[in-house]
Amino acid sequence: MTIKRIEPGKRMSEAVIHGNTVYLAGQVATNFDAGITEQVQQVLAAIDDVLAKAGTNKSNVLSMQVILNNIADFAAMNAVYDAWIDPANPPARATIEARLADPRLKVEMIAVAALPN
Repeated sequence: MTIKRIEPGKRMSEAVIHGNTVYLAGQVATNFDAGITEQVQQVLAAIDDVLAKAGTNKSNVLSMQVILNNIADFAAMNAVYDAWIDPANPPARATIEARLADPRLKVEMIAVAALPN
């Protein structure tokens, strides 16, 4: 089975396709100083972009890991996330609180998706 890497770099790829599955790297906001709502919007837009490059979309997301630097942002994150997901195809999801690479980052998301047949 072949492996395809999307936007490979020295340390990581934005996504890796193996078989019919796409594994996305953790996505973070481009504006580290934005509030939680804007950061979640930016992260989900980045996920949409990487999924499109892989040939799939949010309807095919199998699982999502959400990492918040402050679990108090859970409701605000969900308000944006709930408007983004395909309600007919919600992925399995876990949300945790953890320190992120930069203290200004409020959220990071990691997705795994299927390629359409």
